[in-house]
Amino acid sequence: MMNKTVQNLRVLSNIQLNRDHHLLELQAPVKLEQIAPGQFVNVRVEKSQSTFLRRPFSIYGVDYEKNTISLFIKDVGPGSHVLTSTTEGEEVDVVFPLGNGFSYPEKNERILLVGGGFGIAPLLFFARELKKRNLDVDIHALVGARTSDDLMELDSFAQCGEVYSTTEDGTQGVKGRVTDHPALKESLQKFDRVYSCGPERMMEAVAAKAAEADVFCEVSLENTMACGFGVCLCCVTDTTSGHQCVCTDGPVFNIKDLKW
Repeated sequence: MMNKTVQNLRVLSNIQLNRDHHLLELQAPVKLEQIAPGQFVNVRVEKSQSTFLRRPFSIYGVDYEKNTISLFIKDVGPGSHVLTSTTEGEEVDVVFPLGNGFSYPEKNERILLVGGGFGIAPLLFFARELKKRNLDVDIHALVGARTSDDLMELDSFAQCGEVYSTTEDGTQGVKGRVTDHPALKESLQKFDRVYSCGPERMMEAVAAKAAEADVFCEVSLENTMACGFGVCLCCVTDTTSGHQCVCTDGPVFNIKDLKW
């Protein structure tokens, strides 16, 4: 696994996916070593006078041939707006890779990836890595959003396995939230493992379903993280082992270790 490092990464491309989301591909000057799905980066935003702390982003993907890291960024505030406005050739100060990734399933296991919002980023990275390693894992992905316009990367997930979707307004897939989909509501016992990332309430609901069905489940928390090294303590979460830093002990946790 790659050790933590601070580097100025060069913007190779900035693709706008929809009205709010961008895919930023950053090229490292030093050869990238193995990075685990579920790990994240902390980005310094130098052109925003109101953004003092680094911004954490899950890693969307790594291309070792191009020596790039891709980030899935939603334009929601001054810091993220600066990042989604960067142009090719600019440099971004990044600390990476941080935290711990997802645990890998066993061969021939059936898994369900449940994502919402920009929580789909580490899950898609994970799905692609599983396919790349030829582990013969049966991958299923459930993606939830408010409307069909907010659903993203369904085609990318479909290249890795079977895909389901929900929208709160019913414009695509099952109407409602991810917990209203039969995959979670009725058929969860058919899966060996569940992995989830997205809004905390969504993950709590998914975790409750998995616990009820006695299915292994990991979630990737998205607490506010400033330093990425467990020093500032702003990302602490309550676990069965006491208070732990999401940035160093997580962001991926087994639900049995969380006091939800």
